Amino acid sequence: MKFWNVYIMSNKPKGVLYIGVTDNLDERVKEHKLKVYPQSFTARYNCDKLVYFEKFENGEAAVKREKQMKRWKRDWKIRLIEGFNPDLVDISLNWKFNYNKLR
Repeated sequence: MKFWNVYIMSNKPKGVLYIGVTDNLDERVKEHKLKVYPQSFTARYNCDKLVYFEKFENGEAAVKREKQMKRWKRDWKIRLIEGFNPDLVDISLNWKFNYNKLR
């Protein structure tokens, strides 16, 4: 079964936030970390730390949630992240990425 994820990347605790949606969270986080798209928002602001994600079985539901979260006030987003990840650490730090291969 294919899953979709809404995720939040940051550059530091309580720093710049980026909200995105993807059907392959591992690869998308790796793209952010490697700055595959150097002119993108996440590359320009060094948002390479995964601080939050939600999993969905339906892509439409994930996109709807992403749009909802993007409309939220910043402090709501911070509270959501802190409820999931109280120490605001990079969740992907111990993931085993294969940096030799993208998709």
